[in-house]
Amino acid sequence: MAKVLYSVTASVDGFITGPDGDMQWMRPYLGPNPEVDDLVPRIGSLLIGRRSHDGDDPHKGEAGEGQAFGGGWSGPMYVVTHRPPSDPDPGVTYVDDFAKALAQAKEAAGDLYVNVIGANIAKQCLEAGQLDEVLVFYAPVLLGDGTRLFDHAGGRTVRLERKSVTETPQATSMWFSVI
Repeated sequence: MAKVLYSVTASVDGFITGPDGDMQWMRPYLGPNPEVDDLVPRIGSLLIGRRSHDGDDPHKGEAGEGQAFGGGWSGPMYVVTHRPPSDPDPGVTYVDDFAKALAQAKEAAGDLYVNVIGANIAKQCLEAGQLDEVLVFYAPVLLGDGTRLFDHAGGRTVRLERKSVTETPQATSMWFSVI
């Protein structure tokens, strides 16, 4: 059965995008990473928020632009949106209901991970009790503003259990199970 994983790169001050959804801040930290290399073949599908799907790409202007993990992964992608495009991207399924999209992504993933892309979709997974794991690649940078890794008005405590910590020249990753 598929597990739902939120894997994301964040600044040390907890932002996953810069102001106005900027992802170019991430470019210096996209170098080789053995943990990413190990994760990618374990991903069976992607569950993506529409803003993330349509947003800035840290691989802009490079060979992997517009592709998951800079072209390092391919497979079924499910975009949660109430505004499906009139000219949909090939290989992408647009679903207007979060629960349906998650169910389809889990079925497509089989025994592999459903990898979540987007803070809002990760929050919805968490609120539905469907987020199993969180993998954060902390880049050594402070952004000061942007989209937070996790934002809940009024606050909310979510207990995590650390599975591993890995250091590379580009980032320090922390992998957690959601309790």
